[in-house]
Amino acid sequence: MRTAATEWDPVEFTARLWACRQRYWDTHPFHVRMHQGALDKAAVQAWVANRWYYQKSLPAKNAAIVSNCPIPEVRRHWLPRIAFQDGGTGTEGGLSDWLILAEAVGLSREEVLDERHVLPGVRFAVDSYVTFARTRPWIQSVAASLTELFSPDLMLDRVAVFRRHYPWIAAEGSAYFENRIEQVSIDSAYTLDLVVAHCVGREQQEAALAALAFKCDVLWHILDSIEHGASCQEHEPRYTEGSMA
Repeated sequence: MRTAATEWDPVEFTARLWACRQRYWDTHPFHVRMHQGALDKAAVQAWVANRWYYQKSLPAKNAAIVSNCPIPEVRRHWLPRIAFQDGGTGTEGGLSDWLILAEAVGLSREEVLDERHVLPGVRFAVDSYVTFARTRPWIQSVAASLTELFSPDLMLDRVAVFRRHYPWIAAEGSAYFENRIEQVSIDSAYTLDLVVAHCVGREQQEAALAALAFKCDVLWHILDSIEHGASCQEHEPRYTEGSMA
């Protein structure tokens, strides 16, 4: 009979969660090129248009966590994440700020909202994440959200990158990141404490690590799809009238 693995103490478990940082999408080649100022306008627009699908799905993901969680205090604490993204009136909040970014990079709200630019791979990855939140134990879905631990520095850097390398992006386009930086630092500290407190036993701890790794893979696949889509667009044949019989 196999002996159950020993539970990690909170310090060790926390360190293992933070170690997933190496899988975060800031090291993806597409992100690296973005922060080096190496993307053209079409690639930046593709990133904004496709990430819209991820942004608009976050309220559904968070609602699934609230729906599956049996603990009133946790539900009360998690609900503001939905309001933050959706906004109180529909003209403010994370989604509204992302649409401002879309306009700042030269996209119309109509083409972002109708999702004409969303790639199949992006849709598949994001839908998989929402399905994960709906079907897995709530604490695993919370653990998957811990990618927010790694995001404040990235968002702060991105604001500087836009100003330095992409001066054609209107200044108001940075509103989403500027408004989110402080809140995500608060949210991530709470989420980490929640996961450490509620993942009791090695099995639950390993499940939390797997959930966080899955979320990192989702984010990575989003960029894989955008990068591949941009590459295909760059190299597709340019047909002239009458060239195709």
